Amino acid sequence: MKPSPHPYSGPERPAPGLPARPGRRGFLGGLLATAAVAAAGPAHAAARPAPAPAPPTAPRATRPLLLGTYTSEAGGGAGIGTAAYDTATGAITPGSVITGVDNPSYLALHPSGSTVYAVAEQDAGAVTAVALAPDGTYEVLGSRPTGGSGTTHLSVHPSGRWLLSANYGSGSVAVHPVAEDGALGERTDLVTHSSPPPGPGQGGPHAHQIVTAPDGDHVLAVDLGTDTVYTYALDESAGTLTEVSRAALAPGAGPRHLAFHPDGRFAYLACELDNTLVVCAYDPATGVLTPGPGQPTGTGSGTSYPSQPVVTGDGAYVYLANRGPNSLTRYAVEDDGATLRLLDTVPVGGDWPRQLALSPDSSLLFAANQRSSTVTVFGIGPDGSLTAVGDPFPAPVAVCVLPLP
Repeated sequence: MKPSPHPYSGPERPAPGLPARPGRRGFLGGLLATAAVAAAGPAHAAARPAPAPAPPTAPRATRPLLLGTYTSEAGGGAGIGTAAYDTATGAITPGSVITGVDNPSYLALHPSGSTVYAVAEQDAGAVTAVALAPDGTYEVLGSRPTGGSGTTHLSVHPSGRWLLSANYGSGSVAVHPVAEDGALGERTDLVTHSSPPPGPGQGGPHAHQIVTAPDGDHVLAVDLGTDTVYTYALDESAGTLTEVSRAALAPGAGPRHLAFHPDGRFAYLACELDNTLVVCAYDPATGVLTPGPGQPTGTGSGTSYPSQPVVTGDGAYVYLANRGPNSLTRYAVEDDGATLRLLDTVPVGGDWPRQLALSPDSSLLFAANQRSSTVTVFGIGPDGSLTAVGDPFPAPVAVCVLPLP
């Protein structure tokens, strides 16, 4: 969403991007076929003496990558972009576009890997399910209204039976059931954050993220407008939310996104309006989140608009995207997750890093740069250092990147 505090008024300003690529089906199959042809090389017309055999080398693996964008803005995409990334080098190869999906600015994968879900970030918020077949074809399974406006985030409950979504414009969170084929049913709950009152400069609540805690029993909703993180218990039979706790941030902090440490006892919360990253203690038994003091982003004076933290799979490092200075901050995780030590910042290589994602093995970091319409890739060293990999990958109004396992 826009960093300035105001009610939802549509997607953030896009930058010019690539024209829409044609094609509705076969993004994985096409990529694999292309890779196979390239690997085969030209045919030989005549036999030649065989050279001495070379030592065997492991084949280089590629995995799918999905890209979120805005379809209603000039320079935006035509749907969910597809690509493939080299797991060793991070190099990205473009694919086709999954059409029939409006304003898919955030994406989430079902635990089975067979369905991807997208928000429709617009006045009449919605969520869409897309089935991904093993042969690379896809099918749009349909959309369901969220009951709110400006749907900006979604996640799948670990059970795979419920889709959770956050409506920024109306400050509400919704629950939809997930069928066995991945399709979505009618909404089972909608909760609006009616208290506490909005923070300084805010016109109302602005739910920006909803995630399930690692314990699986609690759902946390981050609201930028009320400077609050709400903890809910999800009734897995009825698909309803019951509030169990609230965590208050400093007035005007503007909490946006959090990420959990793998052990589930700490979370790191990006506050986009006061330029901090807050270490929060978390009690899995009660769902109570306890924020600590805000940590600096290492970006100096001025508003850095931090957007999203990510934590490596081993829990050793945290990375934070800063949209103002277009940088990435690296922290070392200490005291079993209770402390962050700021190490350095590096340029992100693009403009306005809206979202970050790690490869499944935490060897690569991807940054979706909205205003430059690019995705930049970084290799992660043994010490957590970031090294830019290759040239920025062109992607129309890149606001979300989702590497698939």
